[in-house]
Amino acid sequence: MKKIIVYLKVLKLFWSTAIAAELEYRLNFLIAVFSSLTSLTGSIFTLSLFYRTNYTFPGWSWNESLIVLGMFTLLQGISATLLVPNLNRIVEQVQQGTLDFILLKPINSQYWLSLRILSPWGFSDILFGLFIIIYACFQLNLNIPNYFLSLITVVCATISLYSIWFMLGATSIWFVKIYNVTEVLRGLLEAGRYPISAYPAAYRIFFTLVVPVTFLTTVPAETLLGRNQGTWLLFSGLLAIVLLIVSHCFWQFALRFYTSASS
Repeated sequence: MKKIIVYLKVLKLFWSTAIAAELEYRLNFLIAVFSSLTSLTGSIFTLSLFYRTNYTFPGWSWNESLIVLGMFTLLQGISATLLVPNLNRIVEQVQQGTLDFILLKPINSQYWLSLRILSPWGFSDILFGLFIIIYACFQLNLNIPNYFLSLITVVCATISLYSIWFMLGATSIWFVKIYNVTEVLRGLLEAGRYPISAYPAAYRIFFTLVVPVTFLTTVPAETLLGRNQGTWLLFSGLLAIVLLIVSHCFWQFALRFYTSASS
């Protein structure tokens, strides 16, 4: 219990200093809001092109597809707030040798690398995503309990995405320049803007079993809509737990091959 309290105090210190540093450039927040709004407007417009011609994704109405888009925007905001600023720096720390100082600290290195920075520039995507989801849910008159169940799947989706991203970052110990790989991952995750049923069968299998895009946006939306809640919750939870354990084990394995900058 004492260890958990210590870690929470460290997290508070991490985030307070990170936000204080980022807010020195407040104009960046306005730029981030404008960029998020522009991106969301473009996504909604693209989605509307399908439904304007009386085409619908199989089993998904306009408002239901908006929920998927909202989930994608929400997850994109969480990524910009926590994942991107932290995990992309693993490569720099390996290159510059500053990973040595983190490994010497009396705190779990994966914890440090994953939560050291909190970027406020992703808050706009989080707010816009929540707005789209709430608006669509209001139009569909969904039950309140569905919100809580969907929240669980969103947490599981975040853990799954984090685990995959962290493992990619850990490969920088062997392959220093992995920016192209992370960009490919981000490109594949763009498929989460639309329901998984929008894609051919082969793509559905790929986005479910290889790159779990289905569990990032479609599953939380399905849960919110009250479809197969028990099944989705079970698989989302199992996937998140397994990937988190694998990411930890992979990091410990990768550290065996890390050569200190001072050696």
